[in-house]
Amino acid sequence: MDKNILEQYIELKGEIQDLQDRIDKDERRLVEIEKEGVVSDTVKGTRSNGTFGSIKITGYPLPEYDRVKNMIKKRVAKLHILEDDLLNAINEVDDFIEKIPESDLRMMFRFKYLDDMTWAAVAINMNYRFPKKRIKYTEDSCRKRHNRYLEKIVNFKNVRSCPLFL
Repeated sequence: MDKNILEQYIELKGEIQDLQDRIDKDERRLVEIEKEGVVSDTVKGTRSNGTFGSIKITGYPLPEYDRVKNMIKKRVAKLHILEDDLLNAINEVDDFIEKIPESDLRMMFRFKYLDDMTWAAVAINMNYRFPKKRIKYTEDSCRKRHNRYLEKIVNFKNVRSCPLFL
């Protein structure tokens, strides 16, 4: 196992959030279409009695309504597939974390990845769990221990280019 599991997990979470945002936007658009109801437009043309002039056309925007509704269905189906993938990724991340030899480092990884905390929140939680520790956990110390561990296990030299190290 390597850092790719963690990267894939982060990317899946981002993709699911993006897809959920798109579904929400489409659902708002669908409500908008339903609220507007009948739409109308005026065009120039020949009337049924043969005279030429302005003609008012009214109707319900069925093509747009159906298009948005179908898009929502497709995105919801894709969301279910991604959520299944995310569950598998969570299991892999959990297995990866369980193999970390140091207890406090395992906790940091759990807080960061499984609980989706910032480094500041990780440090606060670590200090809460270990109140008698002589040197308190800081945002930077947690992040650096995380980075050093990943560097050690994967011999990863270019730390700045990896999203995990930020």
